[in-house]
Amino acid sequence: MSLRASRVSWRVRDKLIVDGVDISVATGSTVGLLGPNGSGKSSLLKLLAGLRATSSGVVQLDDLDVAALDRRRIARRLAVVDQDAATDQDPTVRDVVDLGRLPHRPAWAPMSVRDRKVVESAAVTTGVADLLNRRYSTLSGGERQRVQIARALAQEPTELLLDEPTNHLDIRHQLELLELVAAADTTTVMALHDLNLAAKYCQELVVLRCGRVHVAGPPSVVLTPAVIAEVYEVEATVVLKGDCPTITFGRPIPADQTRGNRI
Repeated sequence: MSLRASRVSWRVRDKLIVDGVDISVATGSTVGLLGPNGSGKSSLLKLLAGLRATSSGVVQLDDLDVAALDRRRIARRLAVVDQDAATDQDPTVRDVVDLGRLPHRPAWAPMSVRDRKVVESAAVTTGVADLLNRRYSTLSGGERQRVQIARALAQEPTELLLDEPTNHLDIRHQLELLELVAAADTTTVMALHDLNLAAKYCQELVVLRCGRVHVAGPPSVVLTPAVIAEVYEVEATVVLKGDCPTITFGRPIPADQTRGNRI
């Protein structure tokens, strides 16, 4: 396992946001984090990335405690793409993608020929090569998301963590981006809202509810009408095409029928 969380919790004052989560991510696999808003997906990603200290439990990268690793060392292995990457500067797109090379360069060292090649390759792969001279502030939300993916790929990570990577993207660009992620030579964990996309592009799913793992496993096991009703409080029809479930949503389940399932 390349990335593992063991009994990981994170608390803000008296509120437990992530509650005793165990997750093991096999090398080369793509794992989807699912759950309604407020279920702890984004917080868990930050804990896995070492961007937030756990209140209890341990996150390990190749059996090494992430909390004990230098941030530069982590960044040479692990890249993170947040939902919204804001800046108070006015960089060009090239400046943003160049940031991916920082962990691999000595302090204050200029970009090498290889660094430039890696940046150009990441830009071409993500379809932003023609945007490199544009100001980041002038881009649409979808273009910014692709630029952030390019920046992450420029890190040459072995692990890639993405928080709602399809935000701001139309259907075509959602599919293109997830095809790109699926083809990347990385171990990937991504938080998603779209259950059908998660079923198509993830080998394993972890469904969070109230900060806890409600169920985990392959999509055909996890995405059942019963689980969707319990976690999302909506009716659903699930049809299996091979091992890939396709979900059609029905009506919200009335509150008086779901109250007993809430924690």
